[in-house]
Amino acid sequence: MDSPFPLPPQPSDQYRNWLDLPLDVTSSILQRLDVVEILTRAQMVCLHWRNVCKDPSMWRTLNMGYYVDLWRYMPYDLRKICRRAVYLSRGQLVGIEVGCFCDENLLKYITERYCKFFFIYFITISNKGLSEIAANIPLLEKLEISYCFWITEKFLEAVGRSCPHLKSLKLIREVYWGDPFKECDIWAVAIAKNMPGLVSLQFDGNNLTNEGVQVILKGCPRLQSLELRHCRYVTMKGDFERWCSEQIRDLQFHCFSDREFEGMLEACGYYDIDDDSTQSYIDNYDFDDFGFVSD
Repeated sequence: MDSPFPLPPQPSDQYRNWLDLPLDVTSSILQRLDVVEILTRAQMVCLHWRNVCKDPSMWRTLNMGYYVDLWRYMPYDLRKICRRAVYLSRGQLVGIEVGCFCDENLLKYITERYCKFFFIYFITISNKGLSEIAANIPLLEKLEISYCFWITEKFLEAVGRSCPHLKSLKLIREVYWGDPFKECDIWAVAIAKNMPGLVSLQFDGNNLTNEGVQVILKGCPRLQSLELRHCRYVTMKGDFERWCSEQIRDLQFHCFSDREFEGMLEACGYYDIDDDSTQSYIDNYDFDDFGFVSD
């Protein structure tokens, strides 16, 4: 005789109450949402989720850098949301990424809390504010700054003086039609003089020269990784290329043709500050101390 058909599964076998999930599992699920979704929606679902969202471990790393163009049109105040997220970290914040909604007051609020990793996109701040903010993050280990046109050598000097533990620096800039694109090693000098502990450095869209690269390698003896993109005045050839390869374990150089460069100029923009004070800063620096390698 044929065996009877199995009984249909009971409701308790089909469904599981989300409230019965372990705390770490619930936390892991909620962390897959972005900061805005958590604070404006997820924490409103139930008391259990609200309590999970108050756990400082939920807010150890914050990513709000992708609100580049949309932040002005959002129905929420991203500054308040970011401030709330930093507050909920209760001092456990180790990394944060912020975009152009961030102002000087918010940046000061963030850096008054412990932070090791900082990613900054499209924000504007005064040189005075920079010095104050850099002083608040002495344990900073990793800094990435993208498309922030206010960056000057003063900023790099302030970071170097105030953040002796800085190991990784990434600077990304756009190409701008109005830029005369004169070669300039002002950033290279500031980095070499103030960031000797760097292990990793990336330049994307900078007008430093071969001379500036050598200044960095001599002033940053611990540097193991160097990546140069869209640096028009750096030429990896001959003795210079061999010398760089001997100095750096991981050397990446991405060159482009004049036609590609012209296309970049037409497609976007490159901004640089190139004034008399900049030239004076460079002229007063003793490049000969580094024993340059000629091509």
